[in-house]
Amino acid sequence: MISFQGIRKAFGARQVLDDVSLDVGPGRVTALIGPNGSGKTTLIKILLGLARQDAGLVRMNGVDLDAAGAYRSAVGYMPQSAKFPDHLRVREVFELVTALRPGAPRDEELIEAFSLTADWDRPVGTLSGGTRQKVNAAIAFLFQPSVLVLDEPTAGLDPIAAGVLRERIHRDRERGRTVIVTSHVLSELEELAQDIAFLCEGRLRFVGSTPELLARTGAAHVEPAIAVLMRESRRHDQPLATADAVPTPEAA
Repeated sequence: MISFQGIRKAFGARQVLDDVSLDVGPGRVTALIGPNGSGKTTLIKILLGLARQDAGLVRMNGVDLDAAGAYRSAVGYMPQSAKFPDHLRVREVFELVTALRPGAPRDEELIEAFSLTADWDRPVGTLSGGTRQKVNAAIAFLFQPSVLVLDEPTAGLDPIAAGVLRERIHRDRERGRTVIVTSHVLSELEELAQDIAFLCEGRLRFVGSTPELLARTGAAHVEPAIAVLMRESRRHDQPLATADAVPTPEAA
């Protein structure tokens, strides 16, 4: 369980996160959705220890996250665009990250599924964007993390590779792992996610299950449902913090 409690973060005069409270449960895929500048990336950076909140707490399994960062060994992070040194060969990238976690068990399923050993001795700088994304995904899952944070995970992947990754996400959820995923492909999130957290202008406007989102907005799919939330939040500029608080189109 990951719990964000009253998270606030400002950069200068700009309030990026405004009293965000969110629980992310194990065995669930939670989609973090919002327009550009909504605070999604900042919230993820706070979880990863790459940024510090101005106020509020983040807890994992009931324990406050501290600056020492020992908890990070339980987190697998897949950034939208990983920055690997261009001169390193693919095998050297995996050797490097393995050296950072000596003795940790390895799960090489995605290395095999993506046939990365065929590019084992190629410098990263010579790889296609899709192959670099495969390396990125394989590293995120490599150490069997109990928490996965996936930022636009299928961006740049071909349909077959994207399907392999989605299937792996489903299986990890079934194993009880906690997954936070962001994507601008809302149809993909509808397939993956059990829960939706919608941020707009730094405020949590909706949190609830995918069926709750569809029921409360009267939409048939996630994409038009999010459009309803965006219109409502911009019109009223009020946080919609729970599923019960979201007005239906008829009520609006």
